[in-house]
Amino acid sequence: MGAPTNGTAAPPPVPGSAVRWGIVGPGHIAGVFAQGLRLARGGTLHAVASRDPARAAAFAAEHGAARRHGSYDDLIADPEVDAVYVATPHAHHAAPTVAALRAGKPVLCEKPLGIDPATTEQMLAASADSGTFLMEALWSRFLPAYVALRDELAAHTIGRPEHVEAELGFRASYDAGHRLFDPALGGGATLDIGVYPLQLAMLVLGPVEDVTASGSLAPTGVDASVVAELRHAGGTTSRVVASLTEDLPGTAQVLGTHGRLELPGPMYAPQALRVLTTAASPDGPEIVSDTTLAAPFEGGMQFQVEHVHACLAQGLRESPVMPHAVTRHLASVMAQVRRQLGAV
Repeated sequence: MGAPTNGTAAPPPVPGSAVRWGIVGPGHIAGVFAQGLRLARGGTLHAVASRDPARAAAFAAEHGAARRHGSYDDLIADPEVDAVYVATPHAHHAAPTVAALRAGKPVLCEKPLGIDPATTEQMLAASADSGTFLMEALWSRFLPAYVALRDELAAHTIGRPEHVEAELGFRASYDAGHRLFDPALGGGATLDIGVYPLQLAMLVLGPVEDVTASGSLAPTGVDASVVAELRHAGGTTSRVVASLTEDLPGTAQVLGTHGRLELPGPMYAPQALRVLTTAASPDGPEIVSDTTLAAPFEGGMQFQVEHVHACLAQGLRESPVMPHAVTRHLASVMAQVRRQLGAV
């Protein structure tokens, strides 16, 4: 899991017609995706599907979808839908994703891809069996600040990265029926927001070899807060925090042998990257460079969308920036965290 190239920042335009997208599940995140699609090159929103026809109609009217469908199967069967974005609650990702892949439709599925390793493997197997593109929608990896972070790591600006600290949390009003706290919908801090700091730690330091997790459970049995200490290949370490019970700054930093990289909050959508490098002096280490790489943007999902367009134009089955091996390993680590907490 070495640092990938940064070619995803400006993918080539898709030859021929624009990719016509269909959205499964017209919730909040689907609206964010639709905004990103408007800002992206090479694609259009063609259709939306919901089991509630009124919701599909309202979403189509708001975001300019040409068609609306009353079932996921109808959208997948729509011959004018070229690619499918799955934005249903976590526990309902698998069925429409597998159905779309078996129909030969490329899929971008919201994170986490599956709520457990077995479900994740089922979805990845459908991609392999059908030879159809599938990517877990960890949009952070495609933002300008993350591209800059990979560049700095590849250039060894801070030397060898040795530790990652990342936290993300907000105070959510407890509601047993809400998707954040409902185990039937894949609730819990790890699956919903812990995936962001975990993927950053893995992006920088590679595979996780050991997990030590602690935290608290909500009355429904899902994890309400988690602190995970991770040991990575090569002896490096990371500490990630995710919470549904307290507001956290949401920052992240990568500590290296000659400096550090800092992502301001929210670390899943940072507008900049701060680079601090150090050098030895007679009086001890001193800061010799403190640079902020500005990376302002509107929206944010357009970078991920353009990357998918580039992958499809190249005939790829998986993304080189968010490959299936990373998705598979991330699912395993999240399962270990939840298991240690005793989460449902």
